[in-house]
Amino acid sequence: MTSTPSTNPTDRLQAVDPGSVRMQLEAGEIRLIDVREPSEHAGENIAGSQLIPLSNFNPEDIPSDRPFVLHCQTGTRSAQAAQKLFAAGVERVSHLDGGLNAWKQAGYPTVVNKNAPISIMRQVQIVAGSLVLIGTLLGAFVAPGFLFLSGFVGAGLLFAGISNTCMMARLLAKLPYNQRF
Repeated sequence: MTSTPSTNPTDRLQAVDPGSVRMQLEAGEIRLIDVREPSEHAGENIAGSQLIPLSNFNPEDIPSDRPFVLHCQTGTRSAQAAQKLFAAGVERVSHLDGGLNAWKQAGYPTVVNKNAPISIMRQVQIVAGSLVLIGTLLGAFVAPGFLFLSGFVGAGLLFAGISNTCMMARLLAKLPYNQRF
């Protein structure tokens, strides 16, 4: 049985296990590109990784001196960055299978900065939870119309879960304290 090459970019994305990435990184054979946001990278990263955030991702920014492997927290954003590279004509793209979570699960070290801002997703949880609580309290004690705030935030979270894109996270990533790094 013969197979034909896939034209679907997702099928062309090569997943590389953490052990292989570590060996290639230590040997200087690859460049490890972190596509998470600056605050996430500042808080914890893989030593030797280079930050090119997905929010500002431009395929032209990828150095061409050696092969590269993309990574994020779980593998979702690195796959999104890969789509941008495929659209720009890059033929071969690899990413760390399972992202930083898989790297840590394999027992490999990370660089942790205790003074970095909290992660974007924790910021989203704090802001969304606060808005829902405020909307509910104002709706119960001031005017029922404030309950729409809670409903709006709930709808946004539902959309974020279904589409795997979070507008609140994108907005929070643009705040000055998340850009310092």
